[in-house]
Amino acid sequence: MAITTHTAGTARSAGATSSADTARGTEPTRGTDAAPGARTESDARPAEPVRPETTARTALGRRVRDADGMAVAAFILGLVGLLVLNVFLGPIAVVLASVALWRGTTRRGRAFLGLGLGIADLVVLIAFMHVDSTVSWSF
Repeated sequence: MAITTHTAGTARSAGATSSADTARGTEPTRGTDAAPGARTESDARPAEPVRPETTARTALGRRVRDADGMAVAAFILGLVGLLVLNVFLGPIAVVLASVALWRGTTRRGRAFLGLGLGIADLVVLIAFMHVDSTVSWSF
């Protein structure tokens, strides 16, 4: 059964569109009495709700990405802490590396390096504290 539309006195099949229709932004109607350009029920549909599994997957990806950033930050802070401000940077590196490992980072090696460097910062601090009898050290 072919559905035809009548536009300006000409009959066309439902699958055919003219350049005039596309220029006006209208499509031929299929068996409805709607005027050209009129909104239908399908146009007024509300947006689909966010699916919980999509939100959970996004949150899990963000959590792992945050843990990867923490692992890198722990490594950098531990490395810099060997040279300067080891009293502050060492403990921060240890905490960041521990949290990154606890959250399941994909950069486990970097997190372990940050943990080791943070502990090394504290060991260097303790060694220089015994030698100089101060909390800080200088070259």
